[in-house]
Amino acid sequence: MRVGFGFDAHRFGGVGPLKLAGVIVAEDRGLEGTSDADVVAHAVADALLGAAARGDLGDHFPSDDPVWEGADSMHLLARVVALVTDAGHAPSSVDLTVIAQSVRIAPHRQGMRSRLAAVLGIGVDAVSVKATSTDRMGSIGADEGMAALVVAVCS
Repeated sequence: MRVGFGFDAHRFGGVGPLKLAGVIVAEDRGLEGTSDADVVAHAVADALLGAAARGDLGDHFPSDDPVWEGADSMHLLARVVALVTDAGHAPSSVDLTVIAQSVRIAPHRQGMRSRLAAVLGIGVDAVSVKATSTDRMGSIGADEGMAALVVAVCS
């Protein structure tokens, strides 16, 4: 068993819609980033890469490479799953916490779990999606952006 930790954060801005785990959670908001700025997909990818000791997301998809401009982050996550699998590991579970002040996760939780499970090739029961706020403290509490934390286990 191998464990990896992932983190990602993005500032609000850019063009909507706001996607988390490939699920549209807000039509009228977006996050700034090279790709579609899906903080959940990015954090999960980094956690998996960490578990397999294969670097980080920037090693494989550098933000200064224009080929990744506007890329679908769930597609990037699928590529990471293939890299991890090629290294002899298989995702077995993920535990995700989204940190946001105004974006509500509960209405989208099951969709996010289903999308992640499908891309990771694991059961929905092995994907945990939780949310919290910073109670108006700091930049996330001021609703300037959002973040995601992930622990991934690979066998």
